[in-house]
Amino acid sequence: MTWDTSCPDWERRIIEGESLIPFAPLFPDEAEAALEVFQSLKIVDAPGSPTFGEACEDWVFDFVRAIFGAYDHEAAKRNIREFFLLISKKNSKSTIAAGIMLTALIRNWRHSAELLILAPTIEIANNSYGPAADMVRADPDLSDLLHIQDNFRTITHRITGAKLKVVAADTDTVGGKKAAFVLVDELWIFGKRNNADAMLREATGGLVSRPEGFVIYLSTQSDAPPAGVFKDKLDYFREVRDGKIADRKSLGVIYEFPKAMLDAEAYLDPANFYVTNPNLDRSVSREWIEEELVKELQKDSETRNTFLAKHLNIEIGMNLRSNRWPGADFWTVRVEHGLDLESLLARSEVAVVGIDGGGLDDLFGFTVVGREKGTRDWLSWSHAWCHKGVLERRKSIASKLEDFKSDGLLTIVDDELDDISGIIEIIKDIKDRGLLASVAVDPAGLGEMIEALAEIEVTQEAGNLIGAPQGWHMMNAIKTAERKLANGTLRHAPSALMDWCVSNLKIEPTATAIRATKQNAGDAKIDPVMALFDAVTVMMRNPVAPSAFDADSWIASYA
Repeated sequence: MTWDTSCPDWERRIIEGESLIPFAPLFPDEAEAALEVFQSLKIVDAPGSPTFGEACEDWVFDFVRAIFGAYDHEAAKRNIREFFLLISKKNSKSTIAAGIMLTALIRNWRHSAELLILAPTIEIANNSYGPAADMVRADPDLSDLLHIQDNFRTITHRITGAKLKVVAADTDTVGGKKAAFVLVDELWIFGKRNNADAMLREATGGLVSRPEGFVIYLSTQSDAPPAGVFKDKLDYFREVRDGKIADRKSLGVIYEFPKAMLDAEAYLDPANFYVTNPNLDRSVSREWIEEELVKELQKDSETRNTFLAKHLNIEIGMNLRSNRWPGADFWTVRVEHGLDLESLLARSEVAVVGIDGGGLDDLFGFTVVGREKGTRDWLSWSHAWCHKGVLERRKSIASKLEDFKSDGLLTIVDDELDDISGIIEIIKDIKDRGLLASVAVDPAGLGEMIEALAEIEVTQEAGNLIGAPQGWHMMNAIKTAERKLANGTLRHAPSALMDWCVSNLKIEPTATAIRATKQNAGDAKIDPVMALFDAVTVMMRNPVAPSAFDADSWIASYA
């Protein structure tokens, strides 16, 4: 038997309202038998308590058929084992989850099997358990077949002894589970937790010895740029959907706007709300979204972006705020794909290094700004280092930092603190190429770095080490950077790390100037961007060549 879970024409399908599942059930009899059970379950909290069969759109039935229709009864094996559904808020996601898992409990043949709905919080766990328990209570036959234990959020099959448990990750024990069927709800919240990947591996480990099982991930879009396990799963299932990764055992059903519609902001047109809301005019009110969107468009971008993420599945890139750095508006459009440190140096006639941070609770920000031969445009590349302790002290961003590490944008060091040696190695290479005009640093707390730079003859006395002006004195560099981003003469290497740091910048007015600081003290890191500004303080003085750079004149200009 052959099948393909990719859906390369998904953009056309989603616009035309067609199914995003590109194949028929692998085993139609299994699909229809399970669908019959699912459609008979009652949605108690809906007006009139209709059944799923009476209340749902076809997309729900297609999803149920795909899940249960992947089971080969003769081989006792499920041919598609991982499913991912991304859908906008209020499309009955948790209620559908309850129905699917209750159907699995009824259809399951393994005695003493364990079925698990894993939610990030007890409130979200109750969103699935409540409807499931209500479905049983609303049907006398199911009440005879299934035993409800509200205090344990457990429903037990009286004949097989199989148990459906709804577990809240923030209060219940996840370790030791041997579930054959697992449904993970609101994956985006797990993405914010640094131990989520290990937790999910533990929760789904039982499938190794239970080939009939499945894992289903359900989520809305995140209220911040995707991170952690959510980002990993979203990226992976997109690649499977697009045919870039061949994985017949995984199926992603992702309700999101095609890129052309995103670029045109077509999601703001109420006529297009259906794209990510397949339950529109059923569980989702078109009128409510339209009215709320009008209000949100009058608010700051942070609040508006959260609304768009939740109700229209618009992925948040740089979480731009009303008091953001103006250069942030141009940051994403000035990315130069393919630019890395090596190509920057090869294309530059001179380079300046900026360094900022370095405390054990901070990132060590490092940026190289090169002036391109011929065009004299500025090219920027950044990296960061941090001590492993930051992941413990700043748990809210730990998963994000792990993502940056995986992408090669961040180096996490242990107690050996080899961040300085890594930085010095790069600076020495630039200097050996004859490109280094200067290293510009935030002078605070850089004692060890100053000593290490001296070993490669980068010192104030040599004229190639500059203490960059800080606070309001940095205003010229901040404004120069934003103007050059706006006119396209400053371009930067692709970096999710820098995207995040730029979005964390807050501009505060002072009596006579401005200064850059963090949006959220502690967790919002900005060191690599401050390193960029440090470098700009030198580059905007137009260093001609390393040998011709006059540090004394440059310093005197600030006197």
